[in-house]
Amino acid sequence: MSYSAKTLVAFGVYLLGLAAILIFVPNQLLKFFGLAFTEEVWIRIVGVLTGILGYYYIQAARAGLTQFFIFTVQARAAVIFFFSMFVLRGLASPTLILFGLVDFAAAMWTYYALQSEQTTKN
Repeated sequence: MSYSAKTLVAFGVYLLGLAAILIFVPNQLLKFFGLAFTEEVWIRIVGVLTGILGYYYIQAARAGLTQFFIFTVQARAAVIFFFSMFVLRGLASPTLILFGLVDFAAAMWTYYALQSEQTTKN
């Protein structure tokens, strides 16, 4: 398994952990981010979707789908922009930016892994 694939496995495991929290104890996470508690099912649905994304990341890494790796770098790097906009508009607590930073840092980790592998091939 390539180094870039390992970065996706790590992010996939992170997503699976996040999914478990969203499914089983979502209000703990909402409290941390200064968001209103909820008993509605939507937060658990987000958890299921997050878990499915985690599964995709791990399986794509195992299959060596490098083009998928590139797509994830682009998408994960964009998360910080959207989360920052939510905070600037007063829709969320500034702590939400921490989540965006995790996505951005993980995206950069994958990006640099892909770059180093490309350099090694040349």
